[in-house]
Amino acid sequence: MFLRIRREAVTPGEVGLPTGPRRRTPGLRRAELATLSGVSVEYVTRLEQGRDRRPSAPVLSALAQALRLTASERIHLHRLTKAAEGGFTCMGGATPARTVRPTVRALLDRLEPTPAVLLNRLSEILAYTAGYERLAGPIGLLDGSPPNLARFVFTDDRARTAYPDWDRIADEQVAALKQGPFRADQHVAMLADELTVTAGAAFAERVAALPGLPKSSGIARLVHPDAGELRLAYETLDLPADDDQRLIVHLPADDDTSAALGRLTGLTGRRPGALRAVPG
Repeated sequence: MFLRIRREAVTPGEVGLPTGPRRRTPGLRRAELATLSGVSVEYVTRLEQGRDRRPSAPVLSALAQALRLTASERIHLHRLTKAAEGGFTCMGGATPARTVRPTVRALLDRLEPTPAVLLNRLSEILAYTAGYERLAGPIGLLDGSPPNLARFVFTDDRARTAYPDWDRIADEQVAALKQGPFRADQHVAMLADELTVTAGAAFAERVAALPGLPKSSGIARLVHPDAGELRLAYETLDLPADDDQRLIVHLPADDDTSAALGRLTGLTGRRPGALRAVPG
């Protein structure tokens, strides 16, 4: 699936091939990818259909080069092939990290009044700033025990009101869960099974169609009951692998949002001890 999506995203012109008027595929044909990678069309077909899940490192390198994959996409491709080998997971079955290191807590504290939140690989919310609490609390995002961003997006009706671009937000949540081994990770698999049942096609169809590569930055719209519609630029910072956590920082994307956030948080500088930690 990942290979097919990436193949269809690369135009012939990007790889120096002529663009003809009668193309039925939005990107490269399988034959074109095969030629660029030095493998057979049949082998590309087997890879895309999941009938051969153990390509060699040189083949992966050639495919990655032909598809102009970024560094993160190359890592994801490698993890996908490893995940097919007998339940491989880079986490080794470890329980999702729910403990926040003191230095990470201090970092969040110093980010005030900026809305910032810390999540683990299950999208569980572990800690957040007071600024984030005033942003996310009124929309219902923090009501869970523990709060979970993916579960809120897919199973809470309030999410569709809070996120005008709900489809795009839902795509990103699935992509985040699908990073790395996905169902080879028993903890992620349990959450995926739960969401398949509770959210139905809205979740299951995305799992089948989307690669596991969430955007690390972008702009998201959020409708706040008190501040109105906000345009928030977000930046995702991955902590070291041992932490198994990511920090998402939200910044105003325009002057109106900047003014609205200032009124919403009521904070003009750092407030020591303002960090909100989820009881665990």
